[in-house]
Amino acid sequence: MGGYELIDGLPSDPVDLACDPASEPSPKTSLDPASPAFAPTGVLESTKVQATIQALSLTPHIEGGYYVATDSSPTLIPSPYPPTPLSEKTLALVGGPRPGFDPAVRRLSTSIFYYLTPNRPVGSFHRNRSRIVHTWHRGRGRYVLIHPGSRVESFVVGPDVQRGEKLQWAVDGGVWKASYLLERPDKDTEGADTNEGLLISETVVPGFEYADHEFLSRERCAEILPEELAKELAWLVNH
Repeated sequence: MGGYELIDGLPSDPVDLACDPASEPSPKTSLDPASPAFAPTGVLESTKVQATIQALSLTPHIEGGYYVATDSSPTLIPSPYPPTPLSEKTLALVGGPRPGFDPAVRRLSTSIFYYLTPNRPVGSFHRNRSRIVHTWHRGRGRYVLIHPGSRVESFVVGPDVQRGEKLQWAVDGGVWKASYLLERPDKDTEGADTNEGLLISETVVPGFEYADHEFLSRERCAEILPEELAKELAWLVNH
């Protein structure tokens, strides 16, 4: 019988458990938590969340959550990528490339604020051609990555470094990425409506272009993951 080695509660590359009759039962292949901590309610965000959105001039992102561009390097470099877009679907969703985009070059780097909130709590699975460095500012969330070869990795980002929560993390180009907001550890006394969201920065090198972006489809997810895990992660696939 085959099994999957766990990385922070998620299976990675397949490992053979049949060679040792005394081996442990196949590890559980589930997220913790296995479902979103928040569901959009259709009502306005809390006063504190709205204040953050307004103060940072954030707008809705096509992946989920909110964002604002904070830096764009004036330095241009030859594009290391093919001239054709990674996904025509992404370009259609945003109305085409940005004005002045030249597929032969890329900006050296770009940065954004990215914000998951109780009413926009999920960043759906997608990938970029470029490497992205993420920096935590406040809140808690979980990231789920699907690496080439279908290795799956999951980790929590937040302030509790003693418990392994990350303050900074990098995602290489070509890796599928999803994220979702987690409840505060003191939820029992605070309640969901006081959650102020997960606020991070992302720095993309070479700089971000929608021509270098692609959403994970349900069909592709079923191709690259074992059936049960693909079903478990289906709520993070929205395109």
